Amino acid sequence: MKALATIGLLIVSNVFMTLAWYGHLKFGEIKGLDKLGLWAVILISWGIALFEYCFQIPANRIGFRENGGPFSLFELKAIQEVITLTVFTVFTLLVFKTETFRLNHFIGFIFLVLAVFFIFKK
Repeated sequence: MKALATIGLLIVSNVFMTLAWYGHLKFGEIKGLDKLGLWAVILISWGIALFEYCFQIPANRIGFRENGGPFSLFELKAIQEVITLTVFTVFTLLVFKTETFRLNHFIGFIFLVLAVFFIFKK
């Protein structure tokens, strides 16, 4: 159960992270946000990132083996990276219509999945 809770929290965390890091790139298309200066965009992104931390920190605490969770630090990081790239890819394809998912991206993801496999290998 802790494994699923950890993964679920990491997914939600990464949705907020992706919005904070890349969502502002679409502000130019939104009336009222299109004229914001850099510092205003930074503060908005920081506000969104707060929610990222509200999910990321509990995910790591619940999931970490030394806190009674099922994962080592290396395993937590590997899971987080795969989730990050998955959330980023879905976000990019849905929000940024000019981006395309290519074969080299797919191959890179396969290598990341293999990395997770080897990190979890005992």
